[in-house]
Amino acid sequence: MKTATFVILCLEGAVLSFNVAASAALVPSIAANFALSQFVVGKIIWLYMLPYGLAALLYGPLVRLFDARKVELVCIFLFSLANLLAGAACNIQALFVARFLMGLFGASVIPLGLIVIARRLEPAKRGRYIGLFFGSIFIASLLGLFLSGLIHWRLIFVIPAIFGFLLWIRMYIYLPSFKEDVGNFRLGYLEALSNKKVIKIFSYIFLISLIYHAVQQWLGVYFSIQLNLNQFYISMLITLTSLSGIFGEVWGGRLADSVGRARVVNLGILSMVIGIFLLLIKVPVNLLGLVMIIWGLGWTFNHVGLSTMLTDLPPALLNESASLNSAVRFISGGIGVSLGGLIMQKSFVLGFSVFGLGLMFLFIFSRLVRNKI
Repeated sequence: MKTATFVILCLEGAVLSFNVAASAALVPSIAANFALSQFVVGKIIWLYMLPYGLAALLYGPLVRLFDARKVELVCIFLFSLANLLAGAACNIQALFVARFLMGLFGASVIPLGLIVIARRLEPAKRGRYIGLFFGSIFIASLLGLFLSGLIHWRLIFVIPAIFGFLLWIRMYIYLPSFKEDVGNFRLGYLEALSNKKVIKIFSYIFLISLIYHAVQQWLGVYFSIQLNLNQFYISMLITLTSLSGIFGEVWGGRLADSVGRARVVNLGILSMVIGIFLLLIKVPVNLLGLVMIIWGLGWTFNHVGLSTMLTDLPPALLNESASLNSAVRFISGGIGVSLGGLIMQKSFVLGFSVFGLGLMFLFIFSRLVRNKI
């Protein structure tokens, strides 16, 4: 794969992810702008996630029928247009529609990126490229989150719209055709899910995503209620998970090539177990930064190790597996946030204990993955 092609894939990921994390932080500002309840405006989160998760199931099979280049040119243009509509929304209904369209067309980026990497690179190099691909996504997401506290909320949507249109021009000129991968359209999900390797991987992905989001999305509340930390310190701690995630994706990708995918997954789950155990015993506040780094590295080691595993599956299962990766993560993440809220509301100690035990179970399960996949 040419460097120019891979750079385009990374830039697509950056445009996609720029306002993903920032959107939740923008809810109060948007609510104030439209004079609405934050709970009403909060719908912009799931109005993006739901169509994203469902649409992701379409794009893997779709590139069997159409050249992936054409699919991405259409999707990036429409995704950028949806961002522009969001930035110019004159009422909440227009913003809701724009967010729905962003999820619908943005869902193409990651599945198609994984498919291209898998088909254009030998197995020994895939991990480092996948790590760099997701590393660029983490960087853009973190940048958007940082800027969301400094600039008007509309600009958080206008910026990726502008860069998306500029990227479309670069894609039109430099992105090569992938028409040699085109064949007959088919939905092979039944075939994929009848494969024991695929079932093991996605069972793990579902559970690890559920547990991660059940804990991660409520850490800010825990730091505020249980530890009485101020907003700045809470924001810095949460930011550390993203910063460590950038290094975790890149470093983990290289390790996936050198020591093996499953060993990186095992190392990641072990780090997450250590991180949640340290939260459970309430380490001193001045050590919480280290805990967040361990937690963030653990999650991204898991993420890049599992994503690289998917590219090693048989070619007949690749397209559906790449799409399922996005769909399963979004669905299980949403369930995790809801479940985490129910348990953490009763007791943070109970929540950390339950999800910590779940992580220990997955650590044992990941050893089975290493031995059997």
